[in-house]
Amino acid sequence: MKRFRHYNRKRAIVLACFGSVIEQQKYLDLEAKVKEEYPDCEVFTSFSSRMVIKLLKKKKKEIYKNLPQTLADVDMQGYKHVVVVSVNIYPTDEHEFLKKIVDGFKHFSLANLGITNALLTTTKDTTSYLKNLNEQVSKEDTANLYIIHGTPKLNTVGIDSISYTSDLLEMIDERNFACSLEGAFPYFAINDAIKQKIKSKGFKKVQVVPLLLVSGNHYIKDMFEIKDDLSDEFESFIAPSLTQSENFNLLELPQTQEIFIKNIKESFKMLGISHKTMTY
Repeated sequence: MKRFRHYNRKRAIVLACFGSVIEQQKYLDLEAKVKEEYPDCEVFTSFSSRMVIKLLKKKKKEIYKNLPQTLADVDMQGYKHVVVVSVNIYPTDEHEFLKKIVDGFKHFSLANLGITNALLTTTKDTTSYLKNLNEQVSKEDTANLYIIHGTPKLNTVGIDSISYTSDLLEMIDERNFACSLEGAFPYFAINDAIKQKIKSKGFKKVQVVPLLLVSGNHYIKDMFEIKDDLSDEFESFIAPSLTQSENFNLLELPQTQEIFIKNIKESFKMLGISHKTMTY
């Protein structure tokens, strides 16, 4: 096929992120990490939030594109093998949207396209990740209130991964409690019940643990509102950062990055491409 001769470049990686005006640098740091791990690949970063794209252009004069636009650019540049990295915690709405975009491009692109799992997709990775995180954040005589962003629909694909997170955290440590921001069991709909559960176990201190990739708007607004609401009955605070950043976030954690890197490796393997070498 004549058109296939135009696909003469090696492989590319596209990070598909929701985006954050406040914490954009966290995604760029992940991009740098992926480039370090895959020096033979061209790495691109896309954002799915149109508001983020517009604000970055307006406030910082930085031009970013969404995934369809980025994939079109990558295809035009002639990359044979392309892996899209789902930079999402759970395989729910945002992840499913990315999959649809990649599947759509397969209809007219001659490139070999793949997409990774979201961060907490497999039981093995999720169990190990949550147990390690809990060990790192937990403090003596302090309750952990894990806040999951959640999804607005109870029949969303991937919602089991959210339920597993909540159930596992509460099962492995009596200090743990869980709720959501916008999904099932949202904090401000069940805050009285949560407070009663925490008090019934004798805790006087509570730390809010945000299960968010970056400490953007949800962190600044919602986490502090939850902390303030808890402060009526407990000594409350937001979990301190586990990295060099000022605020707690998941994206910078070594285990988070390790899973994303591993997912890329597995996706290239599914495309028939080894991690370190390629031949043409």
